Amino acid sequence: MKRKKVNPFEEPVEIEVVSDDHPEEAAVDGSQLEDAIADSDLDKAGEELARHREAMLRMQAEMENLRKRMMREQEKSRKFALERVMKDLLQVRDSLELGLEVDPDSLTVDSLKEGQELTLKMLGKVMQDHHLEVIDPVGQPFDPEFHQAMTMLPSEEVDENTVIEVLQKGFRLHDRLIRPAMVVVSRKP
Repeated sequence: MKRKKVNPFEEPVEIEVVSDDHPEEAAVDGSQLEDAIADSDLDKAGEELARHREAMLRMQAEMENLRKRMMREQEKSRKFALERVMKDLLQVRDSLELGLEVDPDSLTVDSLKEGQELTLKMLGKVMQDHHLEVIDPVGQPFDPEFHQAMTMLPSEEVDENTVIEVLQKGFRLHDRLIRPAMVVVSRKP
């Protein structure tokens, strides 16, 4: 008589049971066969476990190397993030130094003012190139996200809560506020 032995790890195996005349012999042969199948399944499972463990260890090592590389890149990025801005600011510094080297006898108020205007224009260009925007809200409605009200003055000429004077300009880098504009805001008289 034959019956099928089902093992969840393998395909079904047919086991031959010796005649019913010798049941003790059949039990011994069946248990030996089951032990052999169990041992082979255990060996296969052990090999698979070893492969998975090795793959996991490799993955852990790769992740650790990636983490270290990202940390190095982040540190490098932090160190040299301002390099381009600083190179551009050096032009402004050079312009200021040249202004100081001018012969004092040939200086006039107009030439000093002209030098300052040119240097300020250079600085404005550097700021614009690096996406630093000036916030100069005269005549605009007061916006507490970008403006800091220093005082309120009564005014009949403009609507209420309108910026009538800028005491200090504000700055925004991309969409992030660097410094709010300090303003005087109108109110009803």
